[in-house]
Amino acid sequence: MAERYAVGIDLGTTYSCVAVWLEDKNRVEIIHNDEGNKITPSFVAFTDHQRLVGGSAKDQAAINPQNTVFDAKRLIGRKFSDPIVQKDILLWPFKVISGVNDKPMISVKYKGQEKLLCAEEISSIVLTNMKEIAEAYLESPVKDVVVTVPAYFNDSQRKATMDAGAIAGLNVMRIINEPTAAAIAYGLDKRANCEGERNIFVFDLGGGTFDVSLLTIKGDVFEVKATAGNTHIGGEDFDNRMLNYFVEEFKRKNKVDITRNPRALRRLKTACEKAKRTLTFKSLASIEIDNLFEGIDFSSSITRVKFEEINMDLFNECMKTVESCFTDSKMDKSSVDDIVLVGGSSRIPKVQKLLRDFFNGKYLCKSINPDEAVACGAAVHAALLSEGLKNVPNLVLRDVTPLSLGISINPGIRAMDVVIPRNTSIPVKKAKGYGTPKDSCGVSIEVYEGERASVADNNLLGSFILFCPGVPGDMPVEVCFTIDENGILTVSAKEKSTGNKNEITITNDRERLSTEEIKKLIEEAREYHAEDERFLRKAKVMNELDDCIYKLTNALKNEDVKSNLSSHKIKKINLAITKATNLLDKNKHQNELHVLENHLKGLESILEDIEIKNG
Repeated sequence: MAERYAVGIDLGTTYSCVAVWLEDKNRVEIIHNDEGNKITPSFVAFTDHQRLVGGSAKDQAAINPQNTVFDAKRLIGRKFSDPIVQKDILLWPFKVISGVNDKPMISVKYKGQEKLLCAEEISSIVLTNMKEIAEAYLESPVKDVVVTVPAYFNDSQRKATMDAGAIAGLNVMRIINEPTAAAIAYGLDKRANCEGERNIFVFDLGGGTFDVSLLTIKGDVFEVKATAGNTHIGGEDFDNRMLNYFVEEFKRKNKVDITRNPRALRRLKTACEKAKRTLTFKSLASIEIDNLFEGIDFSSSITRVKFEEINMDLFNECMKTVESCFTDSKMDKSSVDDIVLVGGSSRIPKVQKLLRDFFNGKYLCKSINPDEAVACGAAVHAALLSEGLKNVPNLVLRDVTPLSLGISINPGIRAMDVVIPRNTSIPVKKAKGYGTPKDSCGVSIEVYEGERASVADNNLLGSFILFCPGVPGDMPVEVCFTIDENGILTVSAKEKSTGNKNEITITNDRERLSTEEIKKLIEEAREYHAEDERFLRKAKVMNELDDCIYKLTNALKNEDVKSNLSSHKIKKINLAITKATNLLDKNKHQNELHVLENHLKGLESILEDIEIKNG
């Protein structure tokens, strides 16, 4: 395609989506995958013969649960010892172990060998799949993209997502918050028809994460006022609640516990996900699974009321987050003009009712597709960042910091002193005064993010020492936090009496993959891709060989064809058919590609010769 474009990717916990801004059409288009769907499961599977991504990976999950990886977004940027990770491990059929520096590593069997992968690698495989979907549609290489993350992702999670992009061979121009991207998609249509300010509340409840954002649109300016969220509430949790409900029912009825059987659990969870979707438009959903475990069939049903009951605490947690967002913004909920629903789980009737009640019966906007809005906004933002694109919407985006940023300079108390509160608009520069400690030649400054009082409960971003030898205690030190439009934080400190200065730009290299590690993973990704290409090529040749065998076999059944062939020729053809059939039937995955191709060429030559003679 000749037109210029910009690409945005919604890297989701359960489903991912890719969109493109097309210059000549002056609009965003969601790109279908090769199965004709606009959203692709964020699943990666490993078998004895190949690697699968997306729908094909999810479809075989029930027969290969230990080697089918999903929910990688819930691991990315976290430590193995994180209580959330420990809780999730109990629910996943695949194995997760502790790696170097407490990094969680996923253990799978690929081609008969154990392979350890980090969450960035799994996410990079999903991103590569999104990249290939876009390239197939655009008929052009894709390099520069905007990738979305939950608004409440911390620094480690955001930078780990950028690493995943690098492994996938992408240049991630910007990480943008999911609800902000959705607001862009929604606001583009609205701003043309509205005068003055318009306040938009985005409620984004997806497969694994939950975010809310309050934005004000005024002309070309999209300004985020406040954001709040939970990186561990979503459709997966609702599915797991239903799964536990049916596991207990199966145990009660049959006196059998299926929790140690990954295959049975995967089949039941797939049925639960389907039932959850059914309950969005029906009051009752049935589950029918033949031979679920030890020859026992399972037949049951669940009402919408029961589904709401087992998930009510999670729904209420979502509403607490909504309240928190308005508290931070200091804006009254009556000032909201539009309530925009994003994410597949926002379709749940009880969630919508709680939201309507919170806003005193206000209408919920459903004019945008909740599965596609985030990718659309990401594509628009990518267009804004791309040089030379024409007809791009003229808008300015002002975002906020999702978490409070501060320091600890007193080693005894270990309390965090906030310098930049959460939901502060960026770019921003803020300074705060402190005093030098007694009997010390320097000030140790540790930079943290989080909302807890104790630094032990928050995330350490980096540290440095401001040397000031000979300076008496309690002399003034100014600490300055600067966040640029890309969200990059620089912290500087200056001792005023001597003018001594020091600073750090937060890169969080402690938690991130090193340049060497990323290079190694990029090479591995290329090897994976080459293996996948060889496998697909072999599968294509095998199908063509099978088709050729079929045509030759049918040709030899035709008396007119046989009459034009000598008995020696017929014998030779039958021998070639037998050899080719044996190749397909015996150890088919061990055959070299060139062996199959040679047999295919031979059979095609014979078939062509027969067709010429019988013209």
